[in-house]
Amino acid sequence: MKAGVATANGLEVRDIPRPEPKPFEILVKVKAAGLNRADLAAARGSGGHGTVGATVGIDWAGEVVEAGSETKGGFKPGDRVMCAGAGGYAEYAVCDWGRVVAMPDGMSFEDAATLPVALGTMHDALVTNGRLKSGESVLIQGASSGVGLMALQIAKLRGGKLVFGTSTNADRRSRLKEFGADHAIDTTDAAWPDLVLKATGGAGVNLIIDQVSGALVNANMRAAAILGRIVNVGRLGGGKTEFDCDLHANRRIAYIGVTHRTRSVDELREETRAMWADLGEAVKAGKLRLPIDKVFPLAEAKAAHEYMRANRHFGKILLAP
Repeated sequence: MKAGVATANGLEVRDIPRPEPKPFEILVKVKAAGLNRADLAAARGSGGHGTVGATVGIDWAGEVVEAGSETKGGFKPGDRVMCAGAGGYAEYAVCDWGRVVAMPDGMSFEDAATLPVALGTMHDALVTNGRLKSGESVLIQGASSGVGLMALQIAKLRGGKLVFGTSTNADRRSRLKEFGADHAIDTTDAAWPDLVLKATGGAGVNLIIDQVSGALVNANMRAAAILGRIVNVGRLGGGKTEFDCDLHANRRIAYIGVTHRTRSVDELREETRAMWADLGEAVKAGKLRLPIDKVFPLAEAKAAHEYMRANRHFGKILLAP
């Protein structure tokens, strides 16, 4: 089968054997696969996201071919499913049964492939770790990314009173309100925390979901409420920076780090279960969606990565095997 494989020189599409499902795995014929920022590092086997020789891709949608003998959920050949795991840039991929979700009736494979990572990551950040309560204010750093746009929608769905989204690109920032943002913030303006404080009557935001980190860490704390929570989801702006310990202590901020890299299989299954229990009906009703920017054939996966690296897209980039 054809697959997008990590090499020392970056992504290459190669012929590799079709994977065989282990007893707890489900084999899926991939119809569409989503691109995520982590894939850029994984394509070189670096950044803790993958290894050279591994098939890249962490979410996809398709049809069940075979279910292992120890799988749960009653999945059978022909079922339409969406998956989160590893190896999605391929004609066939295997996935742990606990990270497979049945696609809603009427949903396209392309739309389904935009959802698994975005839903799982942001439900985990906002609800499980961020402990978002109805009536609270929320700020999403990096809100114009696919997962960021999903975070805006989940925050509103879960009762966020004031939702802030950030983007440094004016065109993308202008579209954030379509996805639930009450305020769109440009973090290249050094005074942006003051704008957040003004909009919240001086209180600051209760919860910040940070996909950027780096130089924004202390500015985030300036914008946070006393007893606010900051969930560190990503570090696109850098993994190391100066940290204002006095500001952190004085505002009594809970600073929470999250990643999937150190979670057990059981933890990942529980994340999927909790996400679908909370958000499944909203997904079925079309209330949680992501725009598709562009679809590339699997054979052009390397070009798709270059397109993502250029950072001119809005929403999800997909591959079609």
